[in-house]
Amino acid sequence: MTRHLSILAIIVVAAFPLLAADTPKKTEVKSGTVVEEIIARINNHIITRSEFDRSQQQVQQEGEQQNATPQQITSKEKDILRDLVDQQLLLQKGDDLGITAETDLVKRLDEIRKQMNLATMDDLAKAAQEQGVSYEEFKENLRENIITQKVIQQEVGSKVNITPAEIQKYYKDHLSDMTQPEQVRLSEILISTQPKPTEDPKTAASITDEQRVATAQAKANQVYEDIEKGAKFDDVAKKDSDGPTAAQGGDLGYFKRGTLAKELEDTTFGMKAGEVTKPIRTKQGFVILQVTEHPQAGVPPEKDVEGKIQDAIYLQKLQPALRAYLTKLREDAYIDIKPGYTDSGASPNETKPIYTTAAADQAKKHNKKKKRFLLF
Repeated sequence: MTRHLSILAIIVVAAFPLLAADTPKKTEVKSGTVVEEIIARINNHIITRSEFDRSQQQVQQEGEQQNATPQQITSKEKDILRDLVDQQLLLQKGDDLGITAETDLVKRLDEIRKQMNLATMDDLAKAAQEQGVSYEEFKENLRENIITQKVIQQEVGSKVNITPAEIQKYYKDHLSDMTQPEQVRLSEILISTQPKPTEDPKTAASITDEQRVATAQAKANQVYEDIEKGAKFDDVAKKDSDGPTAAQGGDLGYFKRGTLAKELEDTTFGMKAGEVTKPIRTKQGFVILQVTEHPQAGVPPEKDVEGKIQDAIYLQKLQPALRAYLTKLREDAYIDIKPGYTDSGASPNETKPIYTTAAADQAKKHNKKKKRFLLF
């Protein structure tokens, strides 16, 4: 049995609002030329001090968001250069394998657009600019992460096998960890009573609150009837929901008792998986809820958690397998690290590069902006 994860936490992909930290930092400017300090060479690619500084800033931001201790943040900082080298090795391998990311990039950008409730890709680019983010650099970062994920899945993940015996053993060994309270997993369709962002201001002003409520209620009732007649809830959510979860088919995730409003809890906890509520009036409009899962309290059957167990075992096996693969890539590459910096994933069998004029020109071509490099 082979298990693949759609997104791996090995190479970090920052959320869109956090990408302001990924904008270029100039170390020095003289006569319009950006001066960059080179701290590492991987074959014909270079890693600059500004790249290292941006990664360090990101590690610190993520640590603060996760309430990590200073010691935990310091520990992660020790692997910053290792991760930058890892990424370049995977990107170069992707190039060798002919792996591209254009189709996936378009899909991912569209998903981000929908998640941000934006009408067009131009709106996404404008949103990036408003946040101080270079949209082109954001797309390039996303493209590179898609490629590294594909390489990991193809070269490492596809070779990770999980047997039924391993799943059974993991289940028995982690029974206490799997004990769970009663929960419901909900999906929503929200029919809003608020003016739409694209609505003409004059038109919006001419519509009374009572008219908006009546229109929304009529639409909610029609949507409910369509579902009762057999329309798929997630398809209807993607098409008609005004909620932020529309792009995900309305999925809201899991809720324990005590986390929902009493009216919603009393209704949904009394329903079976697959059942749908009638339209419920809320402050935002009319919401229709579907109970997609209703796990009971206690230890779930093995078949209900098999997917989670596979993911857990997959990650356990993937980590050492990926590190071994990256070590092999290091040994097949030419890597040079500037004194004072440490690649914590270095192999003693690495070979330092011999620089030529052609290699230097190739390294410079990789950097799209004109820069002057401080060599070491």
